[in-house]
Amino acid sequence: MPEQPADPQQRPPVVLRDPVVIAAFEGWNDAGEAASQAVAHLHEVWNAVDLAEFDPELYHDFQVNRPTVSFDEDGKRVLTWPTTRISYAVLPDSPRDVLLVRGIEPSMRWRTYAGEVVEHARTAGASMVLTLGALLADVPHTRPLPVTSSSDDPELVERLQIEPSRYEGPTGIVGVVADAVSGAGMPSISLWAAVPHYVGQPPSPKGTLALLHRIEELLDVTVPMGDLPEDARAWERGVDELASEDSEIAEYVQQLEEAKDTADLPEASGEAIAREFERYLRRRDDPPRRG
Repeated sequence: MPEQPADPQQRPPVVLRDPVVIAAFEGWNDAGEAASQAVAHLHEVWNAVDLAEFDPELYHDFQVNRPTVSFDEDGKRVLTWPTTRISYAVLPDSPRDVLLVRGIEPSMRWRTYAGEVVEHARTAGASMVLTLGALLADVPHTRPLPVTSSSDDPELVERLQIEPSRYEGPTGIVGVVADAVSGAGMPSISLWAAVPHYVGQPPSPKGTLALLHRIEELLDVTVPMGDLPEDARAWERGVDELASEDSEIAEYVQQLEEAKDTADLPEASGEAIAREFERYLRRRDDPPRRG
């Protein structure tokens, strides 16, 4: 029997406080699965409660995204269909709650799909939507992975000091959902983590960690990170080992590091010069160490 379509009018059994939607979609928008794993992590650490799921028959070509077979704890065979799930989390240490959206980029009916996401956000009374993505980029794995934040909303751009959206070109479901959200009059922010293109296969715990830290900053919340920091360090060590076995890759990584470090040099502003002079004075006044 086919699954029932999600009911956009279905409300959480509790009243959410000033909720924010956080959405990510597997596929073209999700290098290293950094974005979808960020939402999966939030679902786990915030003890999110499942609310609804979309009817996969409406949006997926099952020859592209096939159902999977597994066995539950009782040894019963379980068939899982590719779909999008909506869940909510009540955050005890924050004045706002969240609605989490995690799915797979659909194969068809993108406008209908985006409209369904918008209706769930509207029904929950969402005040803002965060869409998460990850892209392959020329960044070194040994440095903090950058996250770009952009919005079409002038008030958010000014208040949060983020970039206005200027991207032109092909887009994925993240861009379509963001456009639908904007068209519905809801402010949105798009967060994109840059994942090293030479190690773009999943998982990318360092990219996931970068997105979660940015969510903490934007929403002024604390996200329990669990094992992610250690997973990110282990991932970096693993890439180090692979690079050490190939001199060309090692040289390329060094070039990326130099370019990144040069770009991150502080401006020669009056404030920066003053800070450097203060550091110089402190070093000069420190007693010399004896060998």
